Amino acid sequence: MPELPEVETVKRTLNTLVAGKTIERVTVSLPRIVRRPEDPALFAALLEGQTVRDIERSGKFLRFNLDGWVIVSHLRMEGRYGLYASGDSVEKHTHVIFHFTDGTELRYRDVRQFGTMDLLPAGEEFSGAPLHKLGLEPLSPAFTAQALEEKLAGKKTRLKTVLLNQEVVAGIGNIYVDETLFRAGLHPERAANSLTRTELERLHRCIVDILTEAVAAGGSSVKSYVNGQGESGSFQDQHRIYGRKGQPCRNCGTPIERIVVGGRGTHYCPECQKPGQGGTQA
Repeated sequence: MPELPEVETVKRTLNTLVAGKTIERVTVSLPRIVRRPEDPALFAALLEGQTVRDIERSGKFLRFNLDGWVIVSHLRMEGRYGLYASGDSVEKHTHVIFHFTDGTELRYRDVRQFGTMDLLPAGEEFSGAPLHKLGLEPLSPAFTAQALEEKLAGKKTRLKTVLLNQEVVAGIGNIYVDETLFRAGLHPERAANSLTRTELERLHRCIVDILTEAVAAGGSSVKSYVNGQGESGSFQDQHRIYGRKGQPCRNCGTPIERIVVGGRGTHYCPECQKPGQGGTQA
């Protein structure tokens, strides 16, 4: 599933591709992609004549800001957007097409068909689902060590599970939680409320650093992810822990182990991330 760095990269590329374009009509070939309004014909009708002002991101969601509406889009497992000429052949699994007045088309393709779109009145996008319960935005000025400490306070749940909770920190998924905890030297099964102030500050710093580095690299392409221009990310080349089960730790040489935490496959180094221990990782 695309996580914050991948969605941020898609947002940036889409802004260069479609900002300022006006929608002539919309084709919806898989109705369940559109959650609101429930009638995909109404979804299409409301978008006619709307201009894409810009695209923003909230956690793992894209927000297409139009004249009077906002499309909130979640890519889920394998959703992707691409800009095409109107005469280009339509690929299989293309479920929504935004036809622009300049003869280009923004196409949404989703092999797994798990992605969603919600059309909401501008100004109301944060008052209800799906954005109203999102937690801290980790690349915003509001994401401080103190804010993170407040979110973790009283939570006896395992650290990995808490950080995956989108109501705690928005946008971080399996890849970046594993990479962050390794760099922070924290075991994924530590109780979230057991961290010292020093460990909290280190965790906060590592979250920001990992995500910033991943965004700069265009995200991680470990499966099918590409940005809005069809380009792969390169941060997977910098992974120090994720997907490296049995390989030597790049810090200490100990074989990396994989366990299941909260139903999610989790990679960690048993030497660098001992329970109850935290240490800064290179």
